[in-house]
Amino acid sequence: RSVNIVAFGNERDVFSEDSQQPSLIWSYLGRSPLISQIDSSFSASQVGNPVFAEYQACVFGNVRLVVYDCALWDIFDSDWYTSCRLIGGADIIVIKYSVNDKTSFQELKDNYVPTVKKALSHCSVPVIISAIGARKNGVPCTCPLCTSDRRSCVTTSEGVQLAKELGATYLELHTLNDFYVQKYFGGVLEYFMIQSLNQKSSEKMKKRKKMQKCHRVQPPQLEQPEKMPILKGEASHYNADLHNLLCCCQCVDVAFYPEDLSIAVEAHKIILCSVSHLFMLLFGVKSPSDAHDASLVQLAQSLFAVEEGDPLPSYPHGVPPCVPPVRVVVKDSLFCSCLPDFLHFIYSGAFQWEQLEEDIKKKLKDPDKTEHVLEKVKCILKTPGKLNTVKDCKSHQIKLLYNTSLRLFFNTPVLADVIFKIQDATVPAHRAVLVARCEVMAAMFNGNYLEANSILVPVYGVSKDTFLSFLEYLYTDSCCPASILQAMSLLICAEMYQVMRLRHICELYIITQLQSMPSRELASTSLSIVSLLKKAKFHNSDCLSTWLLHFIATNYLIFSQKPEFQELSVEERDFVEMHRWPSNLYLKQLADYRNYIHSQKCHCTVM
Repeated sequence: RSVNIVAFGNERDVFSEDSQQPSLIWSYLGRSPLISQIDSSFSASQVGNPVFAEYQACVFGNVRLVVYDCALWDIFDSDWYTSCRLIGGADIIVIKYSVNDKTSFQELKDNYVPTVKKALSHCSVPVIISAIGARKNGVPCTCPLCTSDRRSCVTTSEGVQLAKELGATYLELHTLNDFYVQKYFGGVLEYFMIQSLNQKSSEKMKKRKKMQKCHRVQPPQLEQPEKMPILKGEASHYNADLHNLLCCCQCVDVAFYPEDLSIAVEAHKIILCSVSHLFMLLFGVKSPSDAHDASLVQLAQSLFAVEEGDPLPSYPHGVPPCVPPVRVVVKDSLFCSCLPDFLHFIYSGAFQWEQLEEDIKKKLKDPDKTEHVLEKVKCILKTPGKLNTVKDCKSHQIKLLYNTSLRLFFNTPVLADVIFKIQDATVPAHRAVLVARCEVMAAMFNGNYLEANSILVPVYGVSKDTFLSFLEYLYTDSCCPASILQAMSLLICAEMYQVMRLRHICELYIITQLQSMPSRELASTSLSIVSLLKKAKFHNSDCLSTWLLHFIATNYLIFSQKPEFQELSVEERDFVEMHRWPSNLYLKQLADYRNYIHSQKCHCTVM
């Protein structure tokens, strides 16, 4: 017997000085007298950030307790497949939040509660909402990358309303002491654990009684179909791609110089403008009247000076000569000396603030100079119109910028330096992003190919909508196909340009959609699974083609009646016949059993 508990959310106040405060789940496991033999492990992403903690223990003596504690709601964005699997296997769900973090609560309510609600629509799993902490009036957060106002706390009525939406039990834990954790929270949690165990025991007893009612001659046992291959998702390397772009210095279009013009530091306008309104002003993406912040305009003028070059002539064939990068003089010598560290911070995802502080401290070795440079960085990254009085930034307070900021430049002519022509339409893009995210395009734009010196690049073999979805993934690291056919078209495009993670995402989408189809819909759909199989094989999607063969074999009685079944090759037909479900042996045993029942002239309670 076992109970699975899944906990989501972070109960810690992000502005709290106590970073070692134990979590609610760990506090309960450590204090409850009913828990024994605790074991813990952590599942981490490719970049090393923990995705969730897994605890295994014994409760009520011999009942196995498995707890998954996901502190970051980002798992729903970065690993949708894992988050759905956790919710689907949960017996109890715990949602936690800090009453002093209004922004996180609002984000939970707006972005993630609908997802959880949808996942729970087909099952009745008890949900516990825990509001943790004593309410206090905090100081507004005005760091350049975290512009939310945290002065207001999450009220009791807001928590109760959230609980009503999910049909959940609402608890307020003012502190994580023995009373609130062990007796209050633990009492409710243990009640639901007992309810879950009782329900499982009842279902097991019903199955046992049903088996006891069968005749002495038992009907043939229908075994479960073979387990189909499991496709594992590939971790994102979005930030690593952009950081490599800085290191390899490809497609640079801006060079920073000190006032003596001695050393050049190269970068890319599109990346800089995606994270800073100041760089938008500097490179003409925005005008001073659009900034609505005079201090930002003054900072741009006092910190940088763009050297005006000769206007570029027009070229009738769209083949410009090698255009040198825009030269920008950095007037502040201290900031100029730390510019490489600042650029590494930006190109690494703009969330490793502590690392940036440490690097600048080691380089300058002077607290006043360090503070001066860090203030310049904060001013460069701040949002126009917002105050900037915060002296400290924390990495966990700064969200990743690229997946939203680069989206602003997707399919827009702003700063675009290449235009794709596809189906009598044009799509503007930016070479720096394409080269960073796609090795095929990196070779195309940097090798001895016609595209390397062309502004207008034709695209063949894919539709405009599919290519736009492909570019959107390169810019944002996310995609959302509208249908299985669109996902297959996007998979073909991803294979054409060798973007393997996008191909895996499309494979998982197709598999998830097919798995969710009821048998009746699968029998009546006009979608040809055999056609999908042929395309998957032709475009080297071995995992998907193997899975589709298993899928056809598992649903043999449906697909064997369809005309497309005859399109399978001899090898594919042999595989399906070998792994078909139900098997020929079972059907023969079933026929013999029916003959026996009729010969005995008795009533079969099963058939």
